[in-house]
Amino acid sequence: MPSPGRVTVRPGLASVLGLLLALSLLLTVQYGAVRVNLQDWLQVFNLVEGQNLSGGGYVLWQLRLPRALFAVAIGAALGLSGALTQGLFRNPLADPNLLGITAGAAAAAALTIVVFSGLHLPIPASWRMWLLPVAAFAGSLAVCFTLDSIARWLSPGSIVGLLLTGIALNALAASILGLCTYLATDDQLRNLSFWTLGSVSAGSWLSTGLLILLLLPVCWLVRSMMRAMNALALGESAAAHVGIDVRSLRSKVILLVAILTGFAVAWCGIIAFISLIAPHMVRTLGGPDQRQVIPRSMLMGGLLLLLADTVARTVAIPAEVPVGIFTTLLGAPFFLILLRNARGRLA
Repeated sequence: MPSPGRVTVRPGLASVLGLLLALSLLLTVQYGAVRVNLQDWLQVFNLVEGQNLSGGGYVLWQLRLPRALFAVAIGAALGLSGALTQGLFRNPLADPNLLGITAGAAAAAALTIVVFSGLHLPIPASWRMWLLPVAAFAGSLAVCFTLDSIARWLSPGSIVGLLLTGIALNALAASILGLCTYLATDDQLRNLSFWTLGSVSAGSWLSTGLLILLLLPVCWLVRSMMRAMNALALGESAAAHVGIDVRSLRSKVILLVAILTGFAVAWCGIIAFISLIAPHMVRTLGGPDQRQVIPRSMLMGGLLLLLADTVARTVAIPAEVPVGIFTTLLGAPFFLILLRNARGRLA
């Protein structure tokens, strides 16, 4: 019998999700404004030999494949952050937006686009591409530490108090975003609007590699928290009774969610509902055990975002629709389904 803290992903749902993800990845790189054929796949040998790629080979290996892998990695990060948030609050409708982390990253990015872009700071051209992601990531971490500090001061040890503090910070960050929208010029407003709708067009081999390097240690840390997360599902008092340090666990979860969400928002803007839908779907299909929910949520999040980005990239060729529009269209009927299934419990 496996130990309580060991991650044991049973075959079945995880295998199906992995197979669907692999097939979707293979199909999504085939279609777009430029069709890919077998010869384009074989150009990988040219890449290994240091030769230049051309035509469909360049599109496949330098644009489409890294973008697809980036979408999978971002979806996995969002699915993981959503599973951690729902496990912390013991609520299937919780997601990082409730903590204000997403709004904090968005507010920092908006300040960068609207305010700091007009200061003409002496920043080297090679660093400018990193300015917006770094600012958004810093905004998410700032909200994380502010959230934890205020919650410890106002309601130490209370997860409900943590939630209410997050809602207040979310409103504050949203007001900053609204002010930046009001002050923006036409060009800034267009950039800000496109960024807040979400896109994985910034996906590259570099950004994908950075995200994978981030996910590996995060997954290792989460692996050691499985037993505590399962105990927390019984309630704060019950978890404390079996020796779980709820306060320490809460701080760790908030920090990990801030890192994952901050990186995703920093590179892709606001992509709604993936962190909410993915954990709830796998929990409904496979049960509430966090040892199963967390890895399956990563697979489901990667699959959902990959499919949404494929539609966003191909539905209006040669134009591209922000992927956040399609994830929101996916989330709205999902909420209606949730409401229908919960009709008897809400009566």
